[in-house]
Amino acid sequence: MLPTLTALLCLGLCLSQRINTEKQTLPKPIIWAKPSIMVTKGNSVNIWCQGAQSASEYQLYFEGSFFALERPKSSRSMNKVKFFISQMTSHTAGIYTCFYQSGELWSESSNPLKLVVTGLYDTPTLWVHPGPEVTLGENVTFSCHLKTATSKFFLLKERESNHIQHKYGNIQAEFPMGPVTRAHRGTYRCFGSYNDYAWSFPSEPVTLLITGKDIFPERLNTIISSSPFHPLSSDYWEFDLSTKESGLQKDSAFWDHTAQNLIRIGLACIIVMALVWLLAEDWLSRRKDHEKLNRLTSWECRGRRRMHRYHEEEQRDAISMRELKATPGDM
Repeated sequence: MLPTLTALLCLGLCLSQRINTEKQTLPKPIIWAKPSIMVTKGNSVNIWCQGAQSASEYQLYFEGSFFALERPKSSRSMNKVKFFISQMTSHTAGIYTCFYQSGELWSESSNPLKLVVTGLYDTPTLWVHPGPEVTLGENVTFSCHLKTATSKFFLLKERESNHIQHKYGNIQAEFPMGPVTRAHRGTYRCFGSYNDYAWSFPSEPVTLLITGKDIFPERLNTIISSSPFHPLSSDYWEFDLSTKESGLQKDSAFWDHTAQNLIRIGLACIIVMALVWLLAEDWLSRRKDHEKLNRLTSWECRGRRRMHRYHEEEQRDAISMRELKATPGDM
């Protein structure tokens, strides 16, 4: 009985430990770049990766392949490390992700960080038609021209948009926009590019001014939803320009213990049921042995009584025979 219970408990503990190791996942780290994700060729950039406080090692991956390893240098910065790129080139521009290790576990991959190098080609020229000052509801078109042939053009609004509009073109691309609202006003620049992460020098800035009175809210919503800079537009190239550490730190993931707890509870119930079944079986076995022992004891007592009565009867018979032999009248 005891060896069976010991083996069952060991099996339960081993299964629980294995489940805990396989199912437990660490929160994915946060990754960001400073001073910016857009870096001029030859300049340096820092890639930061922040994970759990218990993280002991961080690994940086570039385009899916291992790139660098860093360990926290002090207890005060145990939850983040810095990867330094001394000179930005077309070979270091692309998608970065990071992981961290805590104990024997590795975290999930961070969200991708898209790092762009600029200043690789000639400077494009940007202008807007019909002009930099238009009225509310008017249609405008930005045109970006690059003397050196390229394959793609990017148009972005400085400091305000997390999305970049792109168009394919050889030496020029047009970006139609409108009917414009006050949300369109601001400063724009364009770039030429042969791929998504290697861009030309930025064009000279063009500031779009919007004049006129506000329109009705219903019409305003219709205009915003049809604008090329609306997130639903197919002209968007997803590109996160936010590099502020404070904003990224709030986007942390937590461990999901639900599945692990359910598995542990189920395993505990199985072990308890098995223990109850074994105890009940042991109790029934002991009860049967006790009843059998009682029956054997009862049979032994009955046998002894029979033998005792048999001996008493023999003694009485012997006494009777002696008495008969001793009586004179019978002779």
